[in-house]
Formats: sequence, structure tokens, C-alpha cells
Amino acid sequence: MDVKVLLVDDEQDFVESLGDRLESRGFKVSKCLSGDAGLARLREGPVDVVILDVLMPGKDGIQTLREIKQMNPLIEVIMLSGHSTIETAIEGLKLGAFDYLLKPSETTDLIGKILRAYARKSEQEERIRRAEIDKIIAARGW
Repeated sequence: MDVKVLLVDDEQDFVESLGDRLESRGFKVSKCLSGDAGLARLREGPVDVVILDVLMPGKDGIQTLREIKQMNPLIEVIMLSGHSTIETAIEGLKLGAFDYLLKPSETTDLIGKILRAYARKSEQEERIRRAEIDKIIAARGW
């Protein structure tokens, strides 16, 4: 399994540390220190799961989440915050976040969420592929 994870958080030490832990477990990790940098990275190539901090200077996590979902609704986003409120969590989930975790979180909990998010994205992509194949078959009368 080649899961591509994008970490977006303004705390560089946190991003480096978490990125190293995820890479040591076989994930392909890209690291960005702002919402704008994360969005730019998404334009460069495919990502399966985004780990997104809620509170960042400039473009916050909620606005970044909105833009991620506009760019590609199938990308799963796990919101992460050390300063969270229940309202922010609810807003993120309403906007399409896969899940929400408080910092600090256990690496094993985060990995479980990443794997479930990746599985959901893969299932959605497979349903879309099947629908496209069915449409082609029906159009050709097979």
C-alpha cells in the first residue's frame, strides 16, 4: 500500500517529528507549514490523506479544508488541533473532514485514522471507476 499523506501544520518541529514517525511506518509523506503551501502541494500531484492543523497563521485549517474539498472532494482530511473547540470540530466535519483529533494524539490512533480514510477514498474512487465503465458499456450496447 502506497499511502500519500500531506502534513499541513505551522509548527515545524511537530511536522518533522510526525513526518518521521509516519515515514518509518511506510507512508509517503509531504510536509507543508501553511495552508497555502499545502494547497500548492496538492496542485503538484496526488495525495490520499491530509493531516491538517486547525489553527495556523494566514489561511486557517477550516478555510484550507474548504479549498481542498473544492479542488478534490475525494481527498480525505483529518483535522488536528491543540486548541480545538467542539464548534470547530463540527464545522470541519460538516465541510467534509474525515475525522478530528486533538494534539497530542497517539501515533497509533492517527495511523488507524489515516488507514480508514485511505480505505474510504479508495472505495469511492473504485465506485466512480465502475460507474464510468458501466456508462461506456451501456453507450456501446455491450
